[in-house]
Amino acid sequence: MANPISNEKRADIIKHIQAGESEENIARWLFVSKITVTRVWNKFLESGSYEPKPLNRGRKPLVTEETMDKIVAQIKVQPDMTLLEIIDEFNLNISESALCRRLNKLGLNRKKKLFFLADNNEGMS
Repeated sequence: MANPISNEKRADIIKHIQAGESEENIARWLFVSKITVTRVWNKFLESGSYEPKPLNRGRKPLVTEETMDKIVAQIKVQPDMTLLEIIDEFNLNISESALCRRLNKLGLNRKKKLFFLADNNEGMS
């Protein structure tokens, strides 16, 4: 999916259509497709706005940030927790590998059964 065109181009499309220009000429002048011109115009007619729709790309995480904060706090208290213990304790609907990836993104790496901060050079026993 391509990025949305700029609001400046959207305003130009509206201005030129209101001035009586054809959609084909506007598309050629602004280096966009005719269907883009049509969609911007239709959106303007329906809503009175030419702002692009918000981009809601990607899958939403199964575990909220608030829950992840609680998990990190629990790991700091009990660093020998396994992924399965975390999933059970917090009643998560997530796989071990997905939880591991989320923890890695937060800088928590797991070596055998211990968690530690990746940027922390101190060893944990």
